[in-house]
Amino acid sequence: MDALTEPLTDRSARVVAARKLTRRAGRDAAGLFLAEGRPAVAEALADPDGVREVLATGAAAAAHADLLAGTAVPVRRVTEKAAASLSETVTPQGLLAVCALRDVPPARLVAAPPPLAVALAELADPGNAGTVLRTADACGAGAVVFGAGSADPYGGKAVRASAGSLFHVDVVRGAPLPALLPELRAAGVAVLAADGAGETALDEVAASGGLAGPVVWLFGNEARGVPAELAALADARVRIPMRGRAESLNLAAAAAICLYTTQLAQR
Repeated sequence: MDALTEPLTDRSARVVAARKLTRRAGRDAAGLFLAEGRPAVAEALADPDGVREVLATGAAAAAHADLLAGTAVPVRRVTEKAAASLSETVTPQGLLAVCALRDVPPARLVAAPPPLAVALAELADPGNAGTVLRTADACGAGAVVFGAGSADPYGGKAVRASAGSLFHVDVVRGAPLPALLPELRAAGVAVLAADGAGETALDEVAASGGLAGPVVWLFGNEARGVPAELAALADARVRIPMRGRAESLNLAAAAAICLYTTQLAQR
């Protein structure tokens, strides 16, 4: 904890600067984002070079003393009101890390494709963005690509939903998917578009060896699915066979099934 006698208030310059990170424009301008809560802060501190500082209320600092005691990252005390002004939750947790954006360029993906990756086209909900990051991490994916117009993975809701997985996978933002997908295919990556009306079933793709990798799964907007012009660039449009009477699956559930099936095939 820093040596300041009085905690930083919501009007302190550091807190005002951090509050700008609750908006995408502020994050992009500063090259920074906020990670709130112990899971996210703990994962951030695992790579302290990417953390500028930790902001904690007195109560949070005491509750998480084991996490903060050994870090070389500056830990600054803030008032409860200051912490609340930085939080996007109903119940602020009082523990935040100011972290550097973790974007990697799309060219890195093309030069060294991971065995499994995810591309998101016009995904709108930040909660889904974080959930897909978490699922991708759990299934061993190396990267998640957020196409132009998708939710920002560095927003508060997305960071919380990722439960720390944001710090485990490469993140590509604002990617021009119409140009990137053909480049990945040329690099030997199978591009598979998840589509409830796809001509090929997931189990058929797995049985034929089509998931052996490297594979990029393409998921679309929660309401509209993968745009037709992007689906046309994929190697196949793949549907998940459903034996029951459900009309469809939500995006997060579909992503979990596709990614888990792929990691089983690649294992």
